[in-house]
Amino acid sequence: MVIDIETVPQYPNAKAVPAQVMELWAAKTRLQRKEQTAEEFYENAGIQAEFGKIICISAGIFNFRADSREFRIKSFYGHDEKALLQDFGNLLLRQSTELSLCAHNGKEFDYPYLCRRLLAQGVPFPPQLQLWGKRPWEVNHIDTMELWRFGDRKSFTSLNLLASVFGIATPKDDMDGSHVRSVYYEDQNLERIVTYCQKDVITTAQILLKFKGEPLLSEHDIKIIN
Repeated sequence: MVIDIETVPQYPNAKAVPAQVMELWAAKTRLQRKEQTAEEFYENAGIQAEFGKIICISAGIFNFRADSREFRIKSFYGHDEKALLQDFGNLLLRQSTELSLCAHNGKEFDYPYLCRRLLAQGVPFPPQLQLWGKRPWEVNHIDTMELWRFGDRKSFTSLNLLASVFGIATPKDDMDGSHVRSVYYEDQNLERIVTYCQKDVITTAQILLKFKGEPLLSEHDIKIIN
């Protein structure tokens, strides 16, 4: 299952943040903000699981048949984070506990963010996201950025850049991650964010196929179910 999540700050702007939360935000980001105030830096709160929330999870599953293959994508999205986490968790519960999850930069962002928000919202962990008590090789989490590193830990390679390397269409033709907060809170266009999230899932799936030496998905292979 290839996944991608989109996140935003828990509050639309710094003025709406309770004083105690802003104090915690200021302390957490003290070294990151440099010359910016905590209020000015708050638009970045979506990338911190303690101060952000998930508004969309898109998941794509490969279905291989004897003479064909299909990549089925379903998105869970909305303003109620707990509800969409429950729905995504229920999807995972219907899958094999041995199901592998794949995401770009997933080990540093998507997987830990999901786990932290599941805990914060009191949603039971699906077995595919349970890490405790497992040896590293028992965790079925694939990260396409980690695969591209080949052991090199010094650099970050974006999904957009890796798509370009492989000659795959960019998923950032309409927006990128820096726009999600404004599109959600200011434009109030959640559907646009869902489409963007689904494009990231398709691109990650195509990159995974490149690593496996398999043909890319065609438009005919991709089916979006919502």
